[in-house]
Amino acid sequence: MIFKILLSYICGYVNISVEGYFIERFINMCISKRILLWNTKREKSTYLQTNISIKDFKRIKEIAKKTKCRATINRKKGLPFILNRYKKRKIFIVALILITTSILMTSRYIWNIEIQGNERIETEEILAQLNEKGIIIGAKKSKIDTEEIIRQIRLKRDDIAWMSIDLNGTNAIIKIVENTGKPEIVNKNDYCNIVANKSGVITKINAKSGTPVVKVGDVVTKDTILVGRMDGRKIYRNKIYSQ
Repeated sequence: MIFKILLSYICGYVNISVEGYFIERFINMCISKRILLWNTKREKSTYLQTNISIKDFKRIKEIAKKTKCRATINRKKGLPFILNRYKKRKIFIVALILITTSILMTSRYIWNIEIQGNERIETEEILAQLNEKGIIIGAKKSKIDTEEIIRQIRLKRDDIAWMSIDLNGTNAIIKIVENTGKPEIVNKNDYCNIVANKSGVITKINAKSGTPVVKVGDVVTKDTILVGRMDGRKIYRNKIYSQ
């Protein structure tokens, strides 16, 4: 039954009103002739509304005549009537088809490239390398091997610690994490100077190693050398306080 209703929608169906004193006989004759009626609503004994396929509507004319009932069409529904409604709007339909096709076609290509995460590395520099590898505006996504591109770029650059390429819709989103480089290794045995980290007045000097360059009462500014030639080993063995 569901299949027949679906087929009726594809081929077209009508909503009809049936009036007469022999409604029961009308329904029974439709059933005996295997005419499908659905969404039937009987508001009173002499009146009902129902759906019927276009093909079967032509057949009930004889049944309506025999049962002295009158069948009239209320609404026409289904695919044929929808297409007939828009057949005078051919330009609209053609334009709709072209727009839909264009959207489907353009979604297969890259139309925007976005770089994220770079602070020290210039965006134009990364874009140039991506363009060399095939990631350009208008490139077809199916021809881009993101893993291979990432591998090649990272082999050439020491300033990129991590990189990803995400082809999302028409966007190519490139995320990178910059390499901070190796930390400076300080030799604990080297000699060094103690400098002021801010401006102030010297109130006390207690240098257990090195040569004091300033004396109590001196006014110093930031980065002024306070103690020169400090033995690096002493720095790590003693706590040094400055006031």
